Amino acid sequence: MSLPRIDIVILNYNTRNILAQCLPQVLEYSQHENVRIILADNASTDDSVNYVKNEFGNQIQIIQLDKNYGFAGGYNQALKQCDAEYFVLLNSDAEPGNADWLHELVKTAESHSDFAAAQPKILDYKRNGKFEYAGAAGGCIDTFGFPFCKGRIFGNVETDKGQYDESTPIFWASGAALFIRRDAWEKVNGLDPDFFAHMEEIDLCWRIQSENLGIYSCPQATVYHMGGATLSNQNPRKTFLNFRNSLIMLHKNLPESILKKRILQRKLFDGLAGIFFLIQGKPKHTLQIIKAHGEYDKLKANLTKSPKPTNPITLKGMFAESLVFSYFFKGKKTFADYLERG
Repeated sequence: MSLPRIDIVILNYNTRNILAQCLPQVLEYSQHENVRIILADNASTDDSVNYVKNEFGNQIQIIQLDKNYGFAGGYNQALKQCDAEYFVLLNSDAEPGNADWLHELVKTAESHSDFAAAQPKILDYKRNGKFEYAGAAGGCIDTFGFPFCKGRIFGNVETDKGQYDESTPIFWASGAALFIRRDAWEKVNGLDPDFFAHMEEIDLCWRIQSENLGIYSCPQATVYHMGGATLSNQNPRKTFLNFRNSLIMLHKNLPESILKKRILQRKLFDGLAGIFFLIQGKPKHTLQIIKAHGEYDKLKANLTKSPKPTNPITLKGMFAESLVFSYFFKGKKTFADYLERG
């Protein structure tokens, strides 16, 4: 099976040592006619660019950006210089796990007339039998804006036993390994740079679905992801970005008729999360939640609202049930448990 034109774009910021681990596998499993591998460098201060030039030569093209635009802005800047039919946004700490991963992603694309984007199965780089936190087997979201995955709910990560090996519609595809049609990317104007980093791909996918386009899991393609290579889950900065950006995403995409109610409900949930961090002895994370809400309150008047569809549509992968209530009070720790209603 020949492949259409695909640009695999790896955004880098000071991850030279990680590139040394992952790029050889990316090259081995991605060297096909019509496929370009591109390193988009976010003005790194280490020797990432020189390393890639010296080690891989013309096998990897390089786009050097003039400053650190973050994840969202960095990809927006880089993909302006790409014109393939499909893009793969691949984290610098990720590598494909099977030689036919691109073929499987293309097959998924060609199987759906509404196709816009897909996500491979994402497994833990260090624990190959486990799903990886940032995406697992495909992303979903609850009505309050809490994201979760087929294979990961909050911090509970499942072992991959083939339980999610069927390709299905999903709400969001992880930015760690996002396969997307260029025309869909351009139709929704790419990622929102207001996010800087974290949850921007969920906002992107929400806007894609609002255009009546589909997002799918592709478990026949696998990617191994280190996770937290640029910003650890233990870093309070990540807590700030996740909580602030979740509020931004809701503000942009929810109808005005329910927005105020949802934000108030999120304030209550986030307050409980702050208390939980205090109980865990992590007061810095609690302070970051407070900071996130303050930042949202400052930004909300100037946020660009996403266009709402003229006709009501069903958003695939959005669940009316509260994830927080199901997880903490009903004991639903796995995706399969969560699908059991009542």
